[in-house]
Amino acid sequence: MYEYIQGKITELTPAYAVVDNGNVGYYIHISLFTFTSLKDHPEARLYIHHVIREDAHLLYGFAGKKEREMFRLLISVSGIGANTARLILSSLSPVEVAQAIVTENVTILKGIKGIGGKTAQRVIVDLKDKVGKISGEEEFLPLQGNSNVEESLSALVTLGFPKALVKKTIEKIIAQDPDMAVEGIIKEALKIL
Repeated sequence: MYEYIQGKITELTPAYAVVDNGNVGYYIHISLFTFTSLKDHPEARLYIHHVIREDAHLLYGFAGKKEREMFRLLISVSGIGANTARLILSSLSPVEVAQAIVTENVTILKGIKGIGGKTAQRVIVDLKDKVGKISGEEEFLPLQGNSNVEESLSALVTLGFPKALVKKTIEKIIAQDPDMAVEGIIKEALKIL
């Protein structure tokens, strides 16, 4: 239904962005990968995947078409919904996901919260032939930003993790590296949670 939404970024967190287009603010779910691409940019063009459920209309936005294509491939696998696919794309870049699938690296996929051995194998079997179009075609260079514990906490709670557990996890990560960026904190937390 929507190809992309382009406009001014009025709010940006690691879990969602609000994009103002024509004086309408669109609440768009994003991955950590897209967040790093949008940081420090006043405007954005997000490629959209529209999910229509009985109780909601949800927009998922991606900085590039390749990431959206990987998202669509992931949600085509039985047992992987939109939030799990977004979690995968928050833990690994689209190219890393494609490489893990092409090289049949079950260990990397199992390392993502919520992905077990059977699901990882199903992803590889279902997508190995389809994913070649994405891997290696486009280089993704995320921007570096300053760390922010509150953004990390908010993003992880939005992804469905209990606030108390997230807070303890982030405290451990920050104790080891106080200058860690938001995306680094979230990636490390996803490995622990």
